[in-house]
Amino acid sequence: MIVVALVDSDSYLKWGAATLDRVVPDADRRLVIVANPVMPSAAQRRAAVATTSWSGADVPVMTVDAAVAHVREVEPDAVLVAMRGPMAALVLAMLTELPRRPVLWSGIPGIALPARRKALVYRAQADLMVVHSHHERRDFAELDRLAGLDHRFALSTLPFLDRRASTGDDVVLAAQALVPITRASRASLVARFVEAARRDPERRFVLKVRALAGERQTHDERWPLDGLLAAVGDVPANVVVRSGPMGDVLDRAGALVSVSSTALIEAVARGIPALAIDDDGVDDALLNTIFRGSGLLGSTAELVAGRFRHADAAWAADNYLHDPQQDDALGHLEALRRARDAGELANRAPARSTRGGALRRAWDRRTALGRHDGSALGAVALVIGSPLRAGVRLTARWRSNARR
Repeated sequence: MIVVALVDSDSYLKWGAATLDRVVPDADRRLVIVANPVMPSAAQRRAAVATTSWSGADVPVMTVDAAVAHVREVEPDAVLVAMRGPMAALVLAMLTELPRRPVLWSGIPGIALPARRKALVYRAQADLMVVHSHHERRDFAELDRLAGLDHRFALSTLPFLDRRASTGDDVVLAAQALVPITRASRASLVARFVEAARRDPERRFVLKVRALAGERQTHDERWPLDGLLAAVGDVPANVVVRSGPMGDVLDRAGALVSVSSTALIEAVARGIPALAIDDDGVDDALLNTIFRGSGLLGSTAELVAGRFRHADAAWAADNYLHDPQQDDALGHLEALRRARDAGELANRAPARSTRGGALRRAWDRRTALGRHDGSALGAVALVIGSPLRAGVRLTARWRSNARR
């Protein structure tokens, strides 16, 4: 079996490479970064693939057209579209038009709950959606049924989970781009982390960041935590900032703190006590409702006091830490490949509006690729489409205000 993964950002590169290793370890595997506005830096690439078969390798970067041409030339059995929503929709549509298209599969890295309809709509043309827990499968399947999209779901353990026990003692704060949401809440989290470090001077406290200054991420980080650290004042010497692979940091961790990061799941897998911070509550907007019933939710007061927890076993089995023997993604891929080879794999229709014809397709391409779209029609679509979109949004806002 030949399998190609097309990726766009740092988290999708990490997930795409690790997913190929976990699901199709015996396949002829290829990995390509598609040029786009948030593609990872050289340092981010090295960190993303550090624990995969591509460790130390130079992952090629191609334009979207070159990547699709590569797929046409290689004629793989399957292509993993490991990309953010708009990019995934664009690339899936292009691959669907190939004369002998491969099986198309996709998914979302890390914790994908709460389930979002948009995640399914953007990936409507994928033959297979990978989920990482029984809980995800239930919620996405129900959402899919309500949306009438008829996806096929496959279970696969989070590909970068490492179940080796950690023997370290560091307290790690895993930074996230989206949560906490406000600057004040982010600054408060950093300040409490520093306070905990002052109370325990013999222990190292590691602020683990996703990116360094100037590097792009899957989600833009408006107020990076390491930037807020400077505003705390006298930062003790036992507080350090680290980037790079999360696995390297967890090797030396004795506790992990975050709001909703997948790093919490990685810590539980390795037996590291953890704390899911709930100072701002537990809400879908904070991406932390998944931790209800886990036993991990707690305040920064508990961080300062050094009270970390182990996850409830039943919750863990339903949420990302199931027995890997229950994974069925490879079986689904092989069944879809047989259907493709027999001429029985029908193309799936997009779920997003296609009104506007070629100009609409050019607009979607331009908004996904940014300056990496070299087409003349894309430039025209941007000039025409930007004021139209602004007008639509203004009208929608006016109607919403009028109803209120």
